[in-house]
Amino acid sequence: MRILVVEDERKMAAFISRAVSEESGAVDWAGDGEAGLDLAKTYEYDAIVLDLMLPKLDGLAVCRALRAAGKRTPVLMVSARDMVVDRVKGLDAGADDYLTKPFAVEELLARLRALERRHDHAPTTLKVGDLQLDASTRTAHRGARTVALTAREYALLEYLMRRTGTILTRTMIAERVWNCTFEHGSNVVDVYIKHLRDKIDEPGKPTFIQAVRGAGYVLRDPQAADS
Repeated sequence: MRILVVEDERKMAAFISRAVSEESGAVDWAGDGEAGLDLAKTYEYDAIVLDLMLPKLDGLAVCRALRAAGKRTPVLMVSARDMVVDRVKGLDAGADDYLTKPFAVEELLARLRALERRHDHAPTTLKVGDLQLDASTRTAHRGARTVALTAREYALLEYLMRRTGTILTRTMIAERVWNCTFEHGSNVVDVYIKHLRDKIDEPGKPTFIQAVRGAGYVLRDPQAADS
């Protein structure tokens, strides 16, 4: 899950960003409406957490501009304003959901997961050979064996499995699993790929995650490739 947080209050932005990161998401942050709109038009996000009251452009203007530009990214609008008229204005501007501050982090994350499911109708259970990932419980199994993953390893594996058979560059992986400020000279993608291989592969058997020379990585069923 890659999320854009558009929030001018630094403490609130840090709170939301930390919660999403711990849920295994990549987070980009913008401190005003203009910067948020620019990021939302430039990158692909699974959802946008958009504050209503923002400098330069308020949340309503940002949302209207996104929809006018043809961007269908799910928007969760957040605000301390809890009047029905404010919620109606946010939804009419193009927001998909409205959450009143203060809120529990569990509710924020649940609403983001719900927006993601409704937006792309993505299956919650992914299976490649005997490797299985359940997005609803955030668990992975290789056959009968449970694979213990960190939050970032889980995000990486889910991204690879949702694009089984597709060659993904290191930049594509980094921007999806980390964020747009990722240092492209870093070898962190290769390090995490190695961590995943160590956890999901069986000794002496072909790997699920295959390197493509000069391109990146692709996840395939090694048994199907051998047949």
